[in-house]
Parts: sequence; C-alpha cells; structure tokens
Amino acid sequence: MAERQRYLCVLLAVLITAVLSSGCSSRSTPAPVEELYTGKTYRDFEANSLRGETYQVQQGETLYSIAFRANQDVKSIARINNLREPYTIYPGQTIKLSADRAQARPSKSVAQTKAHNNTVENSKKDITEPVAKPKQKEYGQKVDTRKKVAKQPARPKNKTPATAKSVAIKPLKRRQSVNVESKDIQWQWPSEGQIIASFSTAELGNKGLDFAGERGDPVTAAAAGKVVYVGDALRAFGQLIILKHNDDYITAYAHNDKILVKEQDWVDVGEVIAEMGDSGTQRVKLHFEVRYRGKSVNPRHYLPQTR
Repeated sequence: MAERQRYLCVLLAVLITAVLSSGCSSRSTPAPVEELYTGKTYRDFEANSLRGETYQVQQGETLYSIAFRANQDVKSIARINNLREPYTIYPGQTIKLSADRAQARPSKSVAQTKAHNNTVENSKKDITEPVAKPKQKEYGQKVDTRKKVAKQPARPKNKTPATAKSVAIKPLKRRQSVNVESKDIQWQWPSEGQIIASFSTAELGNKGLDFAGERGDPVTAAAAGKVVYVGDALRAFGQLIILKHNDDYITAYAHNDKILVKEQDWVDVGEVIAEMGDSGTQRVKLHFEVRYRGKSVNPRHYLPQTR
C-alpha cells in the first residue's frame, strides 16, 4: 500500500510540473487575428483588378461585368472563349482574358487567302503585307447593319407658333441602333450634383467623375443608347447600369439606389434611368465613367462645358 501511495505521489508531481510549465509558456492574451474574412468586399472588386490570363466566374456575374472589371472589350473576350451572343456563362467556368500568342498571330496562308478574296489582282502575285487587325468592338450587340445612320436628333424646344395656323408635329422616334457615328453622339451631364471627385490617370486613381447628391436624386443617361448591364455583381460599384452608345463608347452609372431600366432597354439622352443612392459605397453619390473601346477616358472631354 505504501509503495502504491509513493507511486501516485510521484505521478501527481509530474503532472503538476507539466501543467505549470505549459501555463508559463502560454500567452496571457489571445493570439492576434490579422484579418477575419467575411466575404468579398470592395477590395475584391477594384477597377481594372482582373489582370491575369484567366478568371473563374462567380455567382451573379456576366461577361459584361467581367469585361468591365478587366477593362477589356466584351466581344474580344467572347471571341477568345468561343462564346456567342447572348454570352451565357455559369459559376465556376474559367474565362480566358487574353488570347494565346500562337492564336493571336494569323498564319501566312490565312492572311494570303483573305487578301486574295478582296481583290482579283492580288491573286496573281504573292501577298506579303499583313492583314489589318479588325477594329475592336465594345459592349453589347450590333443590331443594325446599315452603314449610314441619321444624326441623333436633338430634343425639340417649346416655341410659340408665329401664326394661329395649327401645325402637326411628328414625335421624335427613339433611336434603336448602336450603329451611330461617334461624332454624332449627343452628350449630357448625368447629374446636377456637385463634382466631389475628378478623373485621374493614376493606376489606382478615380476612373470617372463622382457627383454628390441626396438619396433619390435623378440619374440621367449621358447619351442615347442601349442598356447592356444592370446588376450588383461588382461590389465596388453597387447597383450598376452600363449603357452602350455605339461600338466605341459605353457609360457606367454606379451606386444607384433604385434602378428604373432593365437590360435590352433603349433610352434617350437625358432620360432618367435610376435614383441616386449609396450602394457599394459609404455615402450617397453617383460614380460616372465613360469608356472608349474598353479604356477609361476623362468624361469632361465629352460632356458639355456648362451645365
């Protein structure tokens, strides 16, 4: 019995020593947590944030939103991935953001064949000149193949007739074609609010104009065009609207509170398309961008000098 008690005492002493040793070496405060992941935030959706060769589609995204974040032409990305309109994609799908170098270079035989089909004269001699790269297209689809489009009509002004004779006035027909010359686009300011942030050419600078305002203030179309995207897949932009004006220009309207249009709608210049809000940001404002062939440009170069 004495031998057993001695053995238990020794064992207890060893256990107490182990507990005290671990207690001394342990932290008196919890280990610091550098960052707790709570889901995607604005940092995951910075403008021009997609710069890799490929991208995996997330829930709620469209090819338009991916192209917008990658600052690229949606038709170019669709062509690289062999996608046809309406560019259906699904979560988990891997999208190529740039073409392979081998695919980007046309073979000599293909170039010769294209040049041979253009003129009969070239069929009798070797073709050495490279084929011109096709002009990049911008967001959305071309629905009108006519080469000549009438100049976008201005809004009629209310005038008092000079005589009592009644004159029948024909209503303006809403333009429903993106095949309009860039010089014929009529631009208008999208908001009457004060500009609180201007365009910047810095890599992480503001890529548009920010307008202050109150919740519910009207957001208007800066030019006539087609609604090609409505949604909130880009968290940094909140409720976002993208309008296509022709194959060169699109405009974006971010942080809206209420959307008043839907995809595939046609809108006129100055038409109210949304109500100002604070979705995706910390204050009520409108973030407005103009993009030329996928690249952000200074909106002041296109908007009227006065409001």
